[in-house]
Amino acid sequence: MTFLEKLKHNIASELNLNENLFIYPQESHLGDLSFPCFILAQEKKVKPLELALSLAQRAQNNESFKEIFSKIEAAGPYLNFFIKNSYLAPFVLADIKKEKYNYGFLKKVEAKTIMIEYSNGNTHKEYHVGHLRNISYGEAVKNLLITQGNKVIPVSYINDFGIHVAKTIWNWRLNPVYEERPEAKGFLLGKCYSEASKKLSDKPELKEEVAEVMKNIEKRSGADYELWQKTRAWSINYFNDIYTELGIKFSKIFYESEVIAEGLKIVERLLEQGILQPSQGAIIADLNAYDLGVLPIIRSDGTALYPVADLALASEKFKQYNLNSSIYVVDVRQGQYFKQLFKVLELAGYKQPLIHLSYDFVTLPEGMMASRTGNVITYEDLKNKLVEKLLAETTSRHKNWTPSRTEKISRSLAISTIKFEMLKVGAEKTITFNLNEASRSEGFTACYVLYGYARLRSIIRKSGFSFSLSMPKLSLLDDPREKEILLKIAKYPELLQTATEKYNPADLIKYLFELVQMFNDYYHNCNILKADKDLKLARLSLLKHLSQVLINGFKVIGLEPLEEM
Repeated sequence: MTFLEKLKHNIASELNLNENLFIYPQESHLGDLSFPCFILAQEKKVKPLELALSLAQRAQNNESFKEIFSKIEAAGPYLNFFIKNSYLAPFVLADIKKEKYNYGFLKKVEAKTIMIEYSNGNTHKEYHVGHLRNISYGEAVKNLLITQGNKVIPVSYINDFGIHVAKTIWNWRLNPVYEERPEAKGFLLGKCYSEASKKLSDKPELKEEVAEVMKNIEKRSGADYELWQKTRAWSINYFNDIYTELGIKFSKIFYESEVIAEGLKIVERLLEQGILQPSQGAIIADLNAYDLGVLPIIRSDGTALYPVADLALASEKFKQYNLNSSIYVVDVRQGQYFKQLFKVLELAGYKQPLIHLSYDFVTLPEGMMASRTGNVITYEDLKNKLVEKLLAETTSRHKNWTPSRTEKISRSLAISTIKFEMLKVGAEKTITFNLNEASRSEGFTACYVLYGYARLRSIIRKSGFSFSLSMPKLSLLDDPREKEILLKIAKYPELLQTATEKYNPADLIKYLFELVQMFNDYYHNCNILKADKDLKLARLSLLKHLSQVLINGFKVIGLEPLEEM
């Protein structure tokens, strides 16, 4: 149990209350902890105000509460508790000192095994800003699930066998100049695909040539298949480089080309069972009885659609791993598709929970993106522009730094900026990515949060303070700003729990931003290094424990803590 959980349990036991009903008041003059009396008053058939007054009197007469709370009072239908700093600080900081990097983690006797699938890119296409939202969101949700004691298996599914591949290979053959260009081949394939899409849009009669390339690839022999093998390797290497830069590691990467054959076998079985039906030469899942419409499985020309591979992939997941649930992180446009897919899997006998975590689009200030038109910000373009901008700013601040040091910090900041922007709003909201706004050092940005952390660490370094020192006189921490910080870091474990339950890393981003704001306010208004010795040590202890909470939160959302910037 955390400090606040123990405190709520203690109050509830003494006053016979439901500990799950406590809330945290938004304003400090309303207390640090509050119990709304509405539900209990209804049960007891009394007015909430009367009940609050009665409970306040009982609490005020409780001897054990006198050393914990400076004040207990009724405010309308609420029973409000004001915690003494002298009681709050030792317990909260002791929890953090004991747990360190595991502070906030929930320990479960039996861990659930959860698979989460994200970063489902397409080979032969650009890796763009939209993909960055997927991978940042998926990685953060994975880390949140781990904090709650789950065993989490991160996987990715790469579409390397669709019609987009045929379009790219068809256009690559028509333009030998691509082989001679100096850019990374994985990056060039995306440019080639966009160009192919434009050509086919202008001359749809050329689609027959693309269909022929697709058939050649599916036969797994011949020149088109050999070019597919070579270009596929370029794309995969390109993706792996991006994963390395972003600090992402998957336990397993599935490829459509490796599961499609098994998917076709599953389709045959589901046809025999009547779960799928033939329809005008095609194969479908008629889900009208469940108000889910019709899901096409196989085209009338015999080529496979997305569900074929997805059925095989689901089967493979549950065959290889003993999963309690499987999560798919895919954009909001696929919501209906996943409802249909999950229903087919349910009819096929899969009973484990299947969850579609959707997220909205990433747009540019000038409008929507689309790979087929080339109207995208690619990962490479975005990263390079951010690095260039941050490099200039870092160089101007630290003229004495070596070029390699400046570039390393700038690149780390660029990656953190990307992740922060992809996570700072809820998944249900659209992101309009503005590079200039994202890289500002003030406001709700990664640079602001990381700069605050670097300043905090600089104070600790100058002082030489260490966790190995004995706990100082924490009773000296009586400034209201100190109490605000103590309460904030005490709430971190509960914040992780609620963010995980909602699959919402934006809550954690907001928390970290607010925590840095509190530190900055504290730094500007309370003397730390020049305070009297005992007070200085108490304040440094507070900052040391605060920095640990920030480090832990950064790890969950994938930011690299920078000691200097």
